Amino acid sequence: MSVKRRDLIKYLQEHGFSLLREGAKHSVYSNGTNVLPVKRHRTLDRITANELCKQAGLPPKF
Repeated sequence: MSVKRRDLIKYLQEHGFSLLREGAKHSVYSNGTNVLPVKRHRTLDRITANELCKQAGLPPKF
């Protein structure tokens, strides 16, 4: 099962993350303390999306 990238980004933005910069293959989001690279694909694996949530200090949603 996959998760849409825009749903993950929306979840991050609801919890205070904003776009810091665009890299070559990633978009980098930050909330001031945590920096989180998100791959620039239309869909992400569910496990990857939940792991990004954990790295952000948020409860897994997907």
